[in-house]
Amino acid sequence: MTAADRTEDDKGLRLRARLRALYHGASPTAVRFRYTVLIVDLAIIAFFIAAPLLRDHMTTFYVLDYLVAVIMAMDLTARAIAYGDLKGWLKQPMIWVDLFVFATLLAPFWLFNLGFLRVLRLWSLVNSEFFWRTLGRRYDNTRIEEVTKASVAMVTFVFVVTGFVYSSFIGRYEGIGGYVDALYFTVTSLTTTGYGDIILPGTWGRLLSIAVMLGGVSLFIRLVQLILRPPKVTYPCHTCGLQRHDPDAVHCKACGELLNIPNDE
Repeated sequence: MTAADRTEDDKGLRLRARLRALYHGASPTAVRFRYTVLIVDLAIIAFFIAAPLLRDHMTTFYVLDYLVAVIMAMDLTARAIAYGDLKGWLKQPMIWVDLFVFATLLAPFWLFNLGFLRVLRLWSLVNSEFFWRTLGRRYDNTRIEEVTKASVAMVTFVFVVTGFVYSSFIGRYEGIGGYVDALYFTVTSLTTTGYGDIILPGTWGRLLSIAVMLGGVSLFIRLVQLILRPPKVTYPCHTCGLQRHDPDAVHCKACGELLNIPNDE
């Protein structure tokens, strides 16, 4: 190995170490960096949600679309370098969601009708360890994390279905005249209100309505259960491995093992 090769390797190792410290470290600089990344991520998600409203302003849409693509490319590249093991990084389901979103940004003209799936970025972000190590580090592995994830799952479901209805039926059915009509249909179907003023035509429209009702009700019931059920803490039992216990539990309810759950009291 030549001196030039060793210099390049040293530079690569220093870059990886620097990015790992920023994405995974606990220093004030790393925390500020991750907060900045999260703010940018939330701004990107807001663009994804508002994208259908820019349908009549295609120049603005394309400029913002490719700007977001550049930002996501930089972020994904930096995350891959920081992770170190590319194959291991690619095995994460959340990464594939982000890569699909990135693909729709690279080809907005051909994949415009799949643009509604970009909102999945919200779901992948809130379900990532990156999010909970940064913004939600005080609530990691708590009831608040579970409720937040369930709420985001329902919000993501609403906007994905709304985008699908909008892209599939706009201009083909007079009942869906805009994005708000699609959102209105989704919410009334999800809540099983069914006013009947906007319905989707044909067999596929009815099947979609059924899917929205079943999926929406399931997510809503899951959210209500998490809100109403007694709080639990995550503390693995050393004997049987049971993860969830009452905050004041002294013994494991599965095997009777003595617990020592830390608390602030």
